[in-house]
Amino acid sequence: MAKGFNGFGGGMNMNALMKQAQKMQKQMEEAQAELAEKTLEVTSGGGAVKITITGKKELKAIEIDKDVVDPDDVEMLQDLILTAVNEAFKQAEEVYNTQMGKITGGMGMPGMM
Repeated sequence: MAKGFNGFGGGMNMNALMKQAQKMQKQMEEAQAELAEKTLEVTSGGGAVKITITGKKELKAIEIDKDVVDPDDVEMLQDLILTAVNEAFKQAEEVYNTQMGKITGGMGMPGMM
């Protein structure tokens, strides 16, 4: 017959489990605040379009070189912007996953972002 949580987690008691969870929560809050302050800059088209985004995927700026603004080829400019934005989001996701992986030990935490 099992007694309390002694058989769960190799004998870890509930207080130790709660302390660990609280420590992890605090670390995650600190990491998320750090991510909000971190910025990434991504370019496309050889620097024609530059995107600045935070580690929490907040788009901060879009800079477009005036030399790529061609009224006869708006589609090219749209493609450059899409490419840069998608790459920025991809890099922000990688930074987020790396930061959270340090805290969770690689354990997936769905819904955290």
